[in-house]
Amino acid sequence: MGGGNTAARTKVWGLGFAIVSSICFGASGPFGKALINSGLGPLQAVWLRIFGAALILVPLVIVLRGTARLRGLRPFLPQLVVYGVTGVAGCQALYFIAASRLPVGIAILLEFTGPVLVLGWIRVVRRTPVPRTAAAGVAVAMVGLACVVEVWSGLRLDALGLLAGLGAAACQAMYFLLVERLTGDIDPLVMTTAGSVVGAVVLTIPAVPWSIPWHVLPTTVAVGTHAAPAWALALWIIVVSTVLAYLTGVAAVQRLSAPVAGAICYTEAVAATLIAWAALGERLSTLQLVGGSVVLVGAFIAQRAVSERAPIAETAEIPVPAALS
Repeated sequence: MGGGNTAARTKVWGLGFAIVSSICFGASGPFGKALINSGLGPLQAVWLRIFGAALILVPLVIVLRGTARLRGLRPFLPQLVVYGVTGVAGCQALYFIAASRLPVGIAILLEFTGPVLVLGWIRVVRRTPVPRTAAAGVAVAMVGLACVVEVWSGLRLDALGLLAGLGAAACQAMYFLLVERLTGDIDPLVMTTAGSVVGAVVLTIPAVPWSIPWHVLPTTVAVGTHAAPAWALALWIIVVSTVLAYLTGVAAVQRLSAPVAGAICYTEAVAATLIAWAALGERLSTLQLVGGSVVLVGAFIAQRAVSERAPIAETAEIPVPAALS
């Protein structure tokens, strides 16, 4: 009886952590976009976010995990470098570029087609059969995406923003595949920290942080029709939308199964759209909102179908996309 209550409490905490993580991640786009509109380049905003997170996570992982755990990373350095370049730097940079040129809701929906690309990789590259339900989910998601970008109108969306959003989806897919490969070998917190360090280093040259308009941070900047200190927005995307979001995401995965945690993470797209509407006044058309819902439903169906059929790590189970946006 006591064991059942403990398991129930664990799942409740896991659910809470997953929802908090999704909301924290969802706020990164709107607040990051406000910083970009105030004078920072998209890559500079991303570098500030990742570098700031690394400054917090490195001491944290040393205290909580010890240096011995870090020395054990040597056999996995190539995978961690790829993870940092694609899953952290590439995904976040491309998402911020997309969010700077498109409504945040559309940018994050484009990114969340990543699980669809994972299924394509599994079917074409690994030559692993994909359940029909998963294929149906992919088809549903593609129909929804067509509604979001309004393909019948000749793609009114900014072309560079659209390509950046799809690039973020490709990097997100790479993240899924790498996490799948490294699960059980590397502690999630250690992996997150390593990815942040690699991501910050990789973005240093293209972001040219020495030319960041630091004078903007002490000023008050526009957030839609509102205003807020730029330093507070920067602190938010570093501490809340990155560090706290990662840590609560890890806590959720530890308490829930990957399929359940992965399903809950789709609330991030909803959170980002709502926060962008409240903070920036960005509104999507009714058809785009319907299309966005269809995208999420299709991706959820595809993920659940594969996860339920594939209980082994070598299979196509898609881990929770923690901290990708």
